Amino acid sequence: MKIILASASPRRRELMRYITEDFEAVSTDCDETLPDDIEPKAASEYLAVLKAKAGAEKHPNCIVIGCDTTVILGSEILGKPKDKAQCIADISKLSGRTHQVITGCCIISCGKIRSFSEVTDVTFRELTAAEIEAYADTDEPYDKAGGYGIQGLGSALISHIDGDFFNVVGLPVGRLFNELKKAVSL
Repeated sequence: MKIILASASPRRRELMRYITEDFEAVSTDCDETLPDDIEPKAASEYLAVLKAKAGAEKHPNCIVIGCDTTVILGSEILGKPKDKAQCIADISKLSGRTHQVITGCCIISCGKIRSFSEVTDVTFRELTAAEIEAYADTDEPYDKAGGYGIQGLGSALISHIDGDFFNVVGLPVGRLFNELKKAVSL
């Protein structure tokens, strides 16, 4: 059965190739507005299900995978910074602290839905104002949840992680591989 990755993210497409080369990546249009009462830790999986369902509507005879990644500090979701000021504010909040990166994944196969979330703890080192500003001056932070890319220049901001590195990039490769094996045998 054909596999559809319902994502426009070039990073997810690259990571999906670690699982299989035999997939098609498609962009999905769906309303990504979160319900007001949703717990921050449930947001990624909620959005992943929406994306997978939107992809499955267009590709009903395929295995469809939807994903979404959030960065959570305490009870606050840090999205993609809209400008330099927000990037500086968000990175300043993360400085010297541990936060969670949660990637929700949803697999739809033969009308059955299987979803899960993977959590990785990421700890930033104490950053100076000059380091934060220099990072915000790059192009890297502005298309990434939390305003940093662990796989790029943002790696210098981090002291350590506890969990799946690929999850922080945007796709928990090992867990998705195992869940996909289960979904195919549904």
